[in-house]
Amino acid sequence: MTGEESVRQVKMRSDRLGGDASGCVIYSETLMDNIIREAQECAPDLLIVDSVQTMYCQGVESTAGSVSQVKEVAATLLRFAKESGIPVILIGHITKEGSIAGPKILEHIVDVVLQFEGENRGAYRVLRSIKNRFGSTSELAVFEMTGTGLREVANPSEMLIPMHEDGLSGTAVSAMLDGVRPFLFEVQALVSSAVYGTAQRSATGFDVRRLNMLLAVLERRAGFKLSQKDVFLNMAGGLRVTDPACDLAVVAAVLSSNFDFPIPPDSCFAAEVGLSGEIRPVSQAERRAAEAARLGFKRIFLSKYCKLDHKTEGIEIVKVSDIPGLVKALFK
Repeated sequence: MTGEESVRQVKMRSDRLGGDASGCVIYSETLMDNIIREAQECAPDLLIVDSVQTMYCQGVESTAGSVSQVKEVAATLLRFAKESGIPVILIGHITKEGSIAGPKILEHIVDVVLQFEGENRGAYRVLRSIKNRFGSTSELAVFEMTGTGLREVANPSEMLIPMHEDGLSGTAVSAMLDGVRPFLFEVQALVSSAVYGTAQRSATGFDVRRLNMLLAVLERRAGFKLSQKDVFLNMAGGLRVTDPACDLAVVAAVLSSNFDFPIPPDSCFAAEVGLSGEIRPVSQAERRAAEAARLGFKRIFLSKYCKLDHKTEGIEIVKVSDIPGLVKALFK
């Protein structure tokens, strides 16, 4: 059921993407009474409604997309799904902040909320489970946007780790855990003298406030003078990173660029950095180390206070307690 595009527009996009569409029926309508009647006659295996903000019910005196209309449309589709046993996928818009547009009750009505994340300029998209009444929300899938649609990335680590020659400074690999899926990606940093007076701080895919905190820790606790230097940070692949385990890789990349000293390409990092300069442990360190070993890394830097329940074969565990200890272990 398409309320945003005509049948002809959907057909043109389908032809461009390719694939077998013989089992797909397209119906362009926005009135819920007609949609329910058509779905009952067709009895499909799956009903997709695009989008909830364009649909409306006659009994509600407001325009499509309003709070009352969205609530009534979602409730109508919920009743249809329960009575017919046909699963319904409801597509909705999101705000600039990334949350679902419209009333919060929409999230309470549905059983599962899936959200696509990723930068428009990047090639990768992350499909994340925000809510799931029938399973875990600690699952995600990574896709690559191609000219023929989305392609699943079965092993994201192999596409997000370094794609350049060895010997470059300012790069470090972080072992991140998003949900239950570990993968490795490259953190890139550039530190240069501030030529315009005020030092700039810029981060792509990383919280710039946390970057400022890490830079303050480096200056106050470890004695590195970065207040008069521009610092630029980038997460490779256009991913947005929230795992605190990336802190150590960010610090290592910044120090590498500041010293113009490359980090060995067979090393990766997984630890949180505290305000006092201590390096704190992160959860499921064994899984991160196992993923790094599988991809050929020889060393992984973890917190000294990290307790490993199982020994990881094929990789050296380097434990550090603070920033000076990291510098000694990394740039000796």
